[in-house]
Amino acid sequence: MKNKILFWLPRILGIAFALFISIFALDVFGEGYPWYEAILAFLIHLVPTYIAIIILLIAWKWPVIGSIGYFAAGIFYIFVMNEIDWVAVAIISGPLFLTGLLFIISRNK
Repeated sequence: MKNKILFWLPRILGIAFALFISIFALDVFGEGYPWYEAILAFLIHLVPTYIAIIILLIAWKWPVIGSIGYFAAGIFYIFVMNEIDWVAVAIISGPLFLTGLLFIISRNK
């Protein structure tokens, strides 16, 4: 039972993170763009979600490489922040670091 939880927990957290950052892309629909520009802007705003899904798919097959991807994404987010907002860093980078750590732990069990 413990092994199943350790197997599924990082995968569920990776899916939840991708869904969470997808919510931020919805703000383009309130900007008053025509529908065709709003859809294009929405697809562009989903680029971080695409990256999160790619990292998740890699981690699903190769947990160590995927965990490196999660750690790299968390560190990248910290460095692209113009002004360090520790709440935003905790909300975005924290789950990335946790997911990467859980993939390493799940691989060793």
